[in-house]
Amino acid sequence: MMLIEQTTVPSAALPVHELKDHLQLGRGFADDGSQDAVVESYLRAGIAAIEGRIGKALMTRTYFWSVTRWRDDDGQAMPVAPVQAITSVTLVAEDGAEVPLPASAYRLVKDNQRPKLAAVGVALPAVPLNGTAEIVFDAGFGPAWGDVPADLRQAVFLLAAQYYELRHEAVPGEGAMPFGVMALIERWRTVRLLGGRA
Repeated sequence: MMLIEQTTVPSAALPVHELKDHLQLGRGFADDGSQDAVVESYLRAGIAAIEGRIGKALMTRTYFWSVTRWRDDDGQAMPVAPVQAITSVTLVAEDGAEVPLPASAYRLVKDNQRPKLAAVGVALPAVPLNGTAEIVFDAGFGPAWGDVPADLRQAVFLLAAQYYELRHEAVPGEGAMPFGVMALIERWRTVRLLGGRA
């Protein structure tokens, strides 16, 4: 399995100024924007860390996903949630020949925890021997920061603030995810059963 993020969240969509307010950084000075790039980098790091812990994309982006076989013939659990749309599914043979599947051959079962690429009918078309199935899809709560649930937004701010405050520190154990962040994200964590089948 290979999962590649094809698009990134645009800088303009990130709440850099809100995080600066959260950090209580001064305003009204000639170099007001001097910390923007640094704050944005810690904000992106906080988002990535939260997404990694909960298996969710916070803000909508496009992903490319390649698998060598379906886990179940009638459907395949998606690697991240929530999935907004499946753009394409293509079967690729060992020699590189591509067969795009018509949208009528599959459907998206939306779910905030375990969305699924499901068959229309009995089974998904078989992945070629030594080949792959390539899926392009959009995942995330929405394109705007306000689309992200409030508890996840707060968790990102708390974690990004910790990264910012400890940016000059190299103390072992200080980089662990804080309890407050863990408490905020706990309900969003995906419980994987049956080796990811269910």
